Amino acid sequence: MEFKDYYKTLDIARDATADEIKKAFRRLARKYHPDVSKEINAEQKMKEINEAYTVLSDPEKRAAYDQLEQQGFQAGSDFQPPPGWDAGFEFTGQGFSDAQTADFSDFFSQLFRNQMGADARRTHRMRGEDHHAKIMLDLEDSYGGTTRSLTLRMPKLDHQGRAILVDHTLNVRIPKGVHAGQVIRLAGQGGLGHAGEASGDLFLEVHFKPHPRYRIESKDIYAALPVAPWEAALGATVKIPVPDGLVDVRVPENSQSGRKLRLKGRGIPAATPGDLYLVLEVVLPSAATEKARKFYQTMAHELAFNPRQNLGV
Repeated sequence: MEFKDYYKTLDIARDATADEIKKAFRRLARKYHPDVSKEINAEQKMKEINEAYTVLSDPEKRAAYDQLEQQGFQAGSDFQPPPGWDAGFEFTGQGFSDAQTADFSDFFSQLFRNQMGADARRTHRMRGEDHHAKIMLDLEDSYGGTTRSLTLRMPKLDHQGRAILVDHTLNVRIPKGVHAGQVIRLAGQGGLGHAGEASGDLFLEVHFKPHPRYRIESKDIYAALPVAPWEAALGATVKIPVPDGLVDVRVPENSQSGRKLRLKGRGIPAATPGDLYLVLEVVLPSAATEKARKFYQTMAHELAFNPRQNLGV
């Protein structure tokens, strides 16, 4: 998938005002609209123009796109959305359905299709809009529950029609057992209502930050468990840290690297808790000392062991 330079598509500066974006769109539409254009590639060109205008004319999508672009992506370069690229942005509306993005590129669909829209509610026209944002939490937050101070960025237009980000800070209670993809609803924290109607709600979609030790799959947690060769061969009980404390783990004798040990119910502590899987990694001591080298030489001499026996050699 290629990164799209929407500013280049509309032939405008990156600090263009809302009025300048609209004028550029109208100018290009007069040139490339299939009903009037004689350009060979008019239909495809018009689709690209419509896509760029859909993003840059919307303060929320433009602000999110601008931040993504500042990470160094260039037009035509290979692109995959970085994990959590839009975390912390407070969006309004319900995103785009598959049908609405049918004429747009994969690039647009990956970024904006159904963006926080699946959990939005239909609202009365006078009721405040529901807002939506993705938040990044630490895995440990799920094990005990906590209260987090979160700062969301709400894109708005300044008096010149340029997109700016306004901070929205709030304290959020994170329930124990929260899992990736879960939505936390904050009643009345969305857009203001009109004519005395209620404010909208704020929906926070939970995602976990990458963890240096744990890999998360739904409600299950995976982690490597380093063991010494003698612990794997003879069996041992080892003490290791887990997200909610320390546990003693029994390593069965004759274990090999890659063996999974399951700690039932030690994953995400939801109503039906996940499991914690420990994947054994046999770690060899260094042979940097003379004593260690002699020990390895003794093993090589006395043990009839061929790790490549299954390969037929």
